[in-house]
Amino acid sequence: MSTAGQVIKCKAAVAWEPGKPLTIEDVEVAPPKAREVRIKVVATGVCRTDWEHLYEREKGMRFRPFPLVLGHEAAGVVESIGPGVTAFSPGDQVIPLFLPQCQECDRCQSLKTNHCRKNWANTQAGVMADGTSRISCQDQQVFQFLGVSSFSQYTVVPDSSLTKIRSDAPLDKVCLLGCGVSTGYGAALKTGKVEKDSTCAVFGLGAVGLAAVMGCKAAGARRIIGIDINPAKFEKAVTLGATDCVNPTDHKKPIQEVVLEMTQGGVDFALECHGSPSVMTAALESTADAWGLCVIAGWNETETMSVKVEKILMGRTLKGTYFGGWKSVQDVPNLVDEYMANKLQLDEFITHKLPLNQINKAFDLLSSGNSIRTVISLW
Repeated sequence: MSTAGQVIKCKAAVAWEPGKPLTIEDVEVAPPKAREVRIKVVATGVCRTDWEHLYEREKGMRFRPFPLVLGHEAAGVVESIGPGVTAFSPGDQVIPLFLPQCQECDRCQSLKTNHCRKNWANTQAGVMADGTSRISCQDQQVFQFLGVSSFSQYTVVPDSSLTKIRSDAPLDKVCLLGCGVSTGYGAALKTGKVEKDSTCAVFGLGAVGLAAVMGCKAAGARRIIGIDINPAKFEKAVTLGATDCVNPTDHKKPIQEVVLEMTQGGVDFALECHGSPSVMTAALESTADAWGLCVIAGWNETETMSVKVEKILMGRTLKGTYFGGWKSVQDVPNLVDEYMANKLQLDEFITHKLPLNQINKAFDLLSSGNSIRTVISLW
């Protein structure tokens, strides 16, 4: 493209400091360096992790430096490539990935994990492999959230944190596969390996939880109990496969006791998709002893979960999942194919569509519980 090798001036939503609304700024995005790709971001989902880092970072999120551009669930088009990049060409449709897959390290070679650590420390700190960001504003460096920063019209990512997808996929839909839907869907299918005719409970019916419900249904679960304190989420949960919906505030007993009574002893699989340590404990204790499996998908970096040893000794299994267990570069294109074949739902998760200059409204909708996913159009 004509902009290759040049600094691109564009719009981005910048977080200047914690607890303050984002502001739309003119930013400069530098050309990609070695093994980097600059992409034109077409659409991005607004994930709760973005909101939490800005407004609740002292609760469950580690500190990351400001100013920064948030956003990590997106889809776009390759604008230009840096030296050494062989897997991408300008014009390719792509999804950036906060979890890399270098396909060379011992973790990428293993079938046991998807936890590649290529450039991990740097992207977690908001910079590229050389220790600097590619985004600047008002003559100062702006850090890149999780190595992505999709609340910018252009961004630069490592080539190991990017996957090419089919050219006919609608970017304003498949962007959701960059985080929330993939995480919940994989928590059920990939990490939990939910079984046919099993009973399941999903704690938290945001985008991750609803995707977990969808995954349980795809696995052939016989009963899927959706649990949330916001009953407005129940209709969507039923649409995606829930057979029962429970509001914990409607009961005097702890929710795990309610689930134990509903299932005469506990569910086979519990999927925690909220991120609260107390909910994690409840999810584990809602499973049947001897074989119950609890998967933690809700994000929390700093707090401690309380587990009674007996709950594990009696045969329960507690597992965590990151990005649903998917090998990001190789598996996300397959998920796109599933959506295009009507085997995986995405449209049902999108409750709002807004332009970039209304990004703070998207945060308000999310924090108030009035949205599942808002998709932001960058253009």
